[in-house]
Amino acid sequence: MLTSTALAVRPRYAVHTVVCDGCHRGWSEPESSSVHRLVMVRSGRFRRRGHAGTVEVDRLCAYLATPGQSEQFAHPAGGDVCTAVTVDSALWRSMAGSGSVSATAIAVDGRLDLAHRRCLVATRTGDQDFALAEELIGLLAVAVRRAVPGPLPDASGRRDRGLVAAAREAIRERDPAAAGLVPLAQRLAVSPFRLSRAFSREMGESITAYRNRFRVARALDAIERSDRSLADLAAELGFADQAHLARTLRAQVGYPPSAIRALLRPRV
Repeated sequence: MLTSTALAVRPRYAVHTVVCDGCHRGWSEPESSSVHRLVMVRSGRFRRRGHAGTVEVDRLCAYLATPGQSEQFAHPAGGDVCTAVTVDSALWRSMAGSGSVSATAIAVDGRLDLAHRRCLVATRTGDQDFALAEELIGLLAVAVRRAVPGPLPDASGRRDRGLVAAAREAIRERDPAAAGLVPLAQRLAVSPFRLSRAFSREMGESITAYRNRFRVARALDAIERSDRSLADLAAELGFADQAHLARTLRAQVGYPPSAIRALLRPRV
């Protein structure tokens, strides 16, 4: 039996935990992938048969699936737990271009393993549009480089101060597109990968960190000047909820919102 639990679902990408109880030891019926999917094992192992042959998938071997690709699975060693990252075709092309996947099996080294773990941590931050998007883009970038031959889009490493300046302005002016890394990149006519890399090079910090600093400054303004509920402030400032606001402030300021409000009130 296969169960899938959504960790994050956005219009252009999703992350699921997939658990198989391992009762199906022989080959499954052929099925066709409908999305671009990266699957990484957290525990257990299984076998996958595709157009490139049969491979044993475990913690040291991930795989990529592309739309229309026929695949079969077998679980002779029992159950497994995996992470499945799916992206739509437009986001995939922005990272992989029009090149075809030359190898569906991908060796998982420490770098890819760490990127996978960081992605899972980001699903728990409450910030699916920036923190998770940036980690997910980083994870896919490593996998794509190993699976798609030839030069990749936006991989030249060139500096782009104008792009970063435009991104900063969009965040400062609260452009609706700046609600997420993917729509912001689309608004600036670049790939999310290029925007993320350029921002880190120019600013010395990720675009997620920059946006959080900006939101913390606005949160401090709002807490100092208003008696509105923290839940209302969190919604207005673009946090997932009051708990997300509290975590972010505690991490950057060292105090929860209620303590900050008390500290900013005049003493009588």
